Amino acid sequence: MSLLDFARGPALLVAVLVFLAGTAWRLIGVFRLRDPQDLSEPRRAAAWKGIRLIALRSWPRREFLAGSAFSEIAGYTFHVGFLAVLLFNVKHVRGLGNWLAASIGSHTPAALPWPTLGATSSVVLSLVALVALLATLLHRLVSPVKRLISNFDDYFSWLVTVAPLVTGLVLAVQPEGPRPGGLLAAHYLSVDALLLWFPWGKLIHAFTLMPVRAITGMRFERKGATL
Repeated sequence: MSLLDFARGPALLVAVLVFLAGTAWRLIGVFRLRDPQDLSEPRRAAAWKGIRLIALRSWPRREFLAGSAFSEIAGYTFHVGFLAVLLFNVKHVRGLGNWLAASIGSHTPAALPWPTLGATSSVVLSLVALVALLATLLHRLVSPVKRLISNFDDYFSWLVTVAPLVTGLVLAVQPEGPRPGGLLAAHYLSVDALLLWFPWGKLIHAFTLMPVRAITGMRFERKGATL
């Protein structure tokens, strides 16, 4: 078995299983958290009020905007670019269809029913996401406060996120024809590493951020706080 076959075969399957099981485990842990029973009378009905906090806190309050605008803009820029390429790049969509078909023993690739991005659009969005990631790292290194509160998780999560972008960009600029096996294997291995680490580090915020904000909003509403 070649390194490429290993990276996109057994390693990818194990990484996906760890990603799914680990993410489910973390989400179950979040939803099983229980506060001490609050016997006070609710000031306001809390049901569904968490949605309001999700919307309100998706951008910082005016009082904090000057100090957090850079992080907010860079963060949104990276997430939009990264997710667009991940989900809609034509080779990703075809590759996912082929992998799903192979996983269930089918010899016919699965045609996934969503639009795709061409090579040029994918390269541009990947570059935008990469620049945003580099900017956030530089900001973390030069900001005394961010540097003080940063730990291994912050830097390692950044590394496993940037690796698929870099290897994918290098692949994208290769001349037309068969891709170099070692480079393609490196791209798959970087994706495997991202999936394996995802549930256990701060990257899990992709799934926990909205539920936690919603729960916080419901608690504030119950206490009558102004959001």
